[in-house]
Amino acid sequence: MKLFVYHTPEEAPADQVPDCAIAIDVLRATTTIAAAFQAGAEAVQVFSDLDRLIQVSEQWPADRRIRAGERGGERVDGFDLGNSPLDHSRDRTQGRRLFMSTTNGTRCLERIQQAPLVMTAALTTRQATVKALLSKQPETVWLVGSGWEGSYSLEDTVCAGAIVHSLIDQTGLSFKELAGNDAAIASVSLFLQWQGQLLELMRHATHGQRLLKQHQLADLEYCAQLDVSDMVPVQREPGVLSV
Repeated sequence: MKLFVYHTPEEAPADQVPDCAIAIDVLRATTTIAAAFQAGAEAVQVFSDLDRLIQVSEQWPADRRIRAGERGGERVDGFDLGNSPLDHSRDRTQGRRLFMSTTNGTRCLERIQQAPLVMTAALTTRQATVKALLSKQPETVWLVGSGWEGSYSLEDTVCAGAIVHSLIDQTGLSFKELAGNDAAIASVSLFLQWQGQLLELMRHATHGQRLLKQHQLADLEYCAQLDVSDMVPVQREPGVLSV
């Protein structure tokens, strides 16, 4: 297994397809996707375009769908939800399909959707993701951060580093054997520096600061947790995730 870390979807090679691609958007799309499945969502269908989301979701009964739209960290007017993992509970989400569009995470998923195996990961699902990789043993794995509108995000890279670090720890393999690029090694260094202070890292991160200005500290606290969910969302057809 060779692990490649890309800080943004734009960094991922356009002329290659890995055996497995993992989208990471800790703040907050991939954390929210896992939370929706934890609350019993039937599936999550992602869109970069809001109008397309509305069009496709109209084909579902109103009581079987949830429309979640987020831009700039805030809920889009006219949508049921924004992009918070705390929005999802059994009462609200169980048995329903989440139709979702966010600023960064859904764009990342669209970029990697041609890989034979596509998953999403977050700090909350780190160990479950590692377990899935060890079970499936893909030859090449891309860990792709969503970033923020094309720029680097600390929280996505620290999550990639947490995954790489755990794989090294559990396999006994070296960086030389597992790391496919320099970013994979650097991501582990970032994780080791901040592993005991993940919430503090998010307070420093630019998107974390953006969310704090919107009074969303509770979201940061949720997203900074390690290994609290066993959900591993997997793409079953382009744009549609299930567990």
